[in-house]
Amino acid sequence: MALEPLTPYSELGGEETIRRLVHRFYELMDTLPEAWDVRQMHPEDLSGSEEKLFKYLTGWLGGPPLYEQEFGHPRLRARHLPFAIASRERDQWLMCMEAAFDECLPVGPLRDKLWAAILGLADHMRNRTDLA
Repeated sequence: MALEPLTPYSELGGEETIRRLVHRFYELMDTLPEAWDVRQMHPEDLSGSEEKLFKYLTGWLGGPPLYEQEFGHPRLRARHLPFAIASRERDQWLMCMEAAFDECLPVGPLRDKLWAAILGLADHMRNRTDLA
């Protein structure tokens, strides 16, 4: 019997952990006044956004490619172009994600590596210049 390769997805606890992380992220976005700008970019009902992010992160972390199976290649930047994302929106998104990381993921080298990747990804989503 072949062993499954160790992936960040499996190291973090798989579906249960990723669902908890994504749920907490959207819970924070929905309730923190400091996240108001980025919250306004989302529909009133966050369940669809939550499910899409869960599917994306599952594949991104080495789990089943749920997002790609349903929606095709993520093309994240292209999919976010309709939304005005400058440093302010990026930072609000990161604030919620960092708090969710802190609450849901164990401290250690894997989390640090993932956080560095999330920082780069969030910065790449910026598509507007900052207002002076």
